[in-house]
Amino acid sequence: MRAAPIAIVLLLAGCVSSLGEYEPRVHIVQPGETLFGIAWGYGLDHRDLARWNRIDDPDFIEVGQRIRLTPQPVPATAGAASAARRAPASAAAGSGPASRPPPPPPVLPAPEWRWPTAGSVVSTFGASNGMPTGIGIGGRAGQAIEAAAGGRVVYSGSGLIGYGQLVIIRHNDTYLTAYGHNQRVLVEQGQSVARGQKIAEMGLGPERQPRLHFEIRRNGTPVDPLAYVSPR
Repeated sequence: MRAAPIAIVLLLAGCVSSLGEYEPRVHIVQPGETLFGIAWGYGLDHRDLARWNRIDDPDFIEVGQRIRLTPQPVPATAGAASAARRAPASAAAGSGPASRPPPPPPVLPAPEWRWPTAGSVVSTFGASNGMPTGIGIGGRAGQAIEAAAGGRVVYSGSGLIGYGQLVIIRHNDTYLTAYGHNQRVLVEQGQSVARGQKIAEMGLGPERQPRLHFEIRRNGTPVDPLAYVSPR
């Protein structure tokens, strides 16, 4: 019988430890990063990040800012868990307006696409011989990379691992495209570009071969570009 209090203490200690393991994932903003680039790197929709972090303008984030990567904070201490248990029944039931789930993101029509560079497909969507989130288009080093549709550059740089020199273009609230493995980028963040405008020059991809990595994302989710655009 004397072992019972000890067992209870150990059980409570285990609960506190396990709660601490479920702290929400957080990204610390580094120089040159944008909300679009952060969302892209984690496979999230930038609008979700903005909503979860109460960011009104996705173009304005600060170095050192903590960006939560999950929709709801999870209690990190037993005290927080106890406070949650003491919450009024109406709040726990989610009857208040603030607790209602957000509406699903809108699905806008796709723009008129064009093939982003001269060349054929060398790695397909989901394949193991390239980045599975897009397709690889072969060519020659230095050849023109063109915007697949008009829009605004929301990322231009080399901060996302695996993409090399990367350009991300926002076409509307639903569709974005990305162009990776460039040897030179010709556009800047915030710049508006037209369909077919030269935005970069092809660089070397996997196995040091000239290649463009091309992605289309729909509401933050990668989709097969070949379902939207055909090779020239």
